[in-house]
Amino acid sequence: MKKALICGAGGFIAGHLAKRLKREGYWVRGVDQKYPEFSPAAADDFQVLDLRDGKSCCAALTAPGGGTFEEVYQLAADMGGMGFIQSAECEIMYNSSQINAHMTRCSALAGVKRYFFSSSACVYRDMRKDEAELSEEQAYPALPDNEYGWEKLYAERMAMAYGRRYGMAVRLARFQNCYGPEGTWNGGREKAPAALCRKIAEAEDGGSIEVWGDGTAMRAFTYVDDMVDGIVALMHSSLENGVNIGSREYVSVDELAKLIAEIAGKKVRLQHVTGPVGVRARNFRVDRMESIGWKSRISLREGIARTYPWIRNQVDANRHRNLIAPAA
Repeated sequence: MKKALICGAGGFIAGHLAKRLKREGYWVRGVDQKYPEFSPAAADDFQVLDLRDGKSCCAALTAPGGGTFEEVYQLAADMGGMGFIQSAECEIMYNSSQINAHMTRCSALAGVKRYFFSSSACVYRDMRKDEAELSEEQAYPALPDNEYGWEKLYAERMAMAYGRRYGMAVRLARFQNCYGPEGTWNGGREKAPAALCRKIAEAEDGGSIEVWGDGTAMRAFTYVDDMVDGIVALMHSSLENGVNIGSREYVSVDELAKLIAEIAGKKVRLQHVTGPVGVRARNFRVDRMESIGWKSRISLREGIARTYPWIRNQVDANRHRNLIAPAA
């Protein structure tokens, strides 16, 4: 039985990854500073640890029976949607760099054979929506538009350096925006699909919702099941250096909002307000992932049709809790 360590397993993508590896027969340890919020941990063993601390990283890597984890999936990070990325630059740079420095080094020293790191499309520059898609090599010369992207680039380089020195196979995935059930949907760290699903779920039919910016920014969104398939495929491939994982279905923010409203069966007016938008567009090629047989298979419409009901249920449950909460 293969043993895998998943860092950040209390979070969205890593939580889904734990379920996938368990179905494939792995013994899985999940590590995070919090337990999963929306469903029980799928891991065989779940440890609450602060991975900014080097001793905690080394402790997490101590496999049952004193052995070594064959695979480490490093998805732990201080992250969120554009509002959080723009307001918490210092926290992102410090916390994520500490996690990555310690986990990369500890994994190499422990003799881990395969190491996966979740990077981001944020490593790429701002683009016009009519520009050709970027290949992985075009992340250089580097010009990310936010500090989250700069930290990810440095962490990629560090992982590759340790991989070369210690013979650890390193796989680097540059994630596109990911969405789906059990993702953060409120509180300020949610990303655009979840935020818009929440706003539309909260809105009255015929009402209005606020949309940051003018609604023309272009994005592509990858459903979580496709993302997890990509992680597993990349981890067991021979692809080196940064590899893009994402969909080629691009929509504007306004188009996304209108699609969600249609699926919700509501008519809503979009009220554009000042707020953090990020880049105008960020389009990348996925040829390398397709070369190993992976392809994003869940359309945005299908993915939102799976996601919106889950978020609507969270909104309804939250309203119910607020109605029955005792007065202070």
